[in-house]
Amino acid sequence: MRTVVVGASSGLGRCIAIGLGKRGARVALLARRGARLADAAKEAGAGALPITCDVTDEASVTAAIEQAAGELGGIDALVYATGIGSLSRLADVDATAWRQLFDTNVIGAALVTAAAVPHLTASSGTAAYLSSVSASLTPPWPGLGAYAVSKAALDKLVEAWRAEHPLIAFTRVTVGDCAGGEGDSMTEFNAGWDPDLAVEMGTIWMTRQYLAGSLMEVDELVNVLDGILRCGPSANIPFVAVTPRLPA
Repeated sequence: MRTVVVGASSGLGRCIAIGLGKRGARVALLARRGARLADAAKEAGAGALPITCDVTDEASVTAAIEQAAGELGGIDALVYATGIGSLSRLADVDATAWRQLFDTNVIGAALVTAAAVPHLTASSGTAAYLSSVSASLTPPWPGLGAYAVSKAALDKLVEAWRAEHPLIAFTRVTVGDCAGGEGDSMTEFNAGWDPDLAVEMGTIWMTRQYLAGSLMEVDELVNVLDGILRCGPSANIPFVAVTPRLPA
C-alpha cells in the first residue's frame, strides 16, 4: 500500500506514519521539519520516504506529492493529519489567527488533495482526514471555537471532494481523546497555550462532560486507519469516529 501521510513529523501524524509502515505500508512522510521526518522515516521501515512539505505553500505541496508519487510508483492512500488549534476566546481571535487556522486545517487539505487526486483516481485509492469531536459529536468547546469551525469546514470539504470524485473513497475520521506517543510523537496541539486559560477552559470542558475521562491508545487509531485504507475499490467508508471507551 503506497501511502502518503501529511503532518508526519510529530504527534498523531508521526504515530500514524510509523504505525502504517510497521503494518506493511510503504510510506511517504510529509511535513515541514526535515530532521524530524528523517528520524520518523527510519522508524517507519524500509522504503519509507521523508519529504519536506509546507501545506500552506501550493508549490511546495505540488512538488512534494509529485515526488512521493514518483518514488512510490503511485499513491494508493492519503492521510491528512496536519492540524493546529490555538486556545483563545472567539472575541480574541484576530484575522491573522483565523487565516493560520484555515490555511493549515482546510486550505492545506484542499491543496494536498488536489495534487493527489490524479494518482488516487488511477489507483481507485482512499483518502482519510483527521477531524475532531468538537466539530461534529459535541458542541464547540469554549476556547477552541475557531478550531472547531475550521474542522467543520474540513468535514464539508471531504464531502465535497467525494461528490466530485466518486472513484476515490474519501473518509472523515473523527478522533476523540488520544494518548499519542512519546518524544517527537507527543502531541504539540497544546503547545503555546496560555496555562491559566487552559485551566479555566479545561474546567468547563470537564463540567460539560466533553472530555471522555480516559485516553485511547494511538495504536487503536492506527488499526482503524489501516483497515480503512486497505478497503478494496468496491468499499467506501464515508465517516468513522474513533473515541475512547468511557472509564468503568
